[in-house]
Amino acid sequence: MYLKKVDGPRAVSLPDGRVMSRSDLPPANTTRWVASRKAAVVRGVLYGLISHEEALARYGLSKEEFLEWVSAVTEFGEDALKATHRQKYRQP
Repeated sequence: MYLKKVDGPRAVSLPDGRVMSRSDLPPANTTRWVASRKAAVVRGVLYGLISHEEALARYGLSKEEFLEWVSAVTEFGEDALKATHRQKYRQP
């Protein structure tokens, strides 16, 4: 079996005991950002699977957009990333 050389770890352990690998991240050409894909990118960066800069470059995200995802997840959980719940979690 051939393993591609990557910078950083191939997999990380999450606090709930699950293991997240690079294959759990969305594809680099993702254009439809559902809550689960956003959450996977946020988890990947927060737990050291990929770097912040790598995530921004790989997915074509702005720094502000990514930081908005992170703050939504940390304040309200993954449900805050859903477009249908957007109004519920907005700050007044």
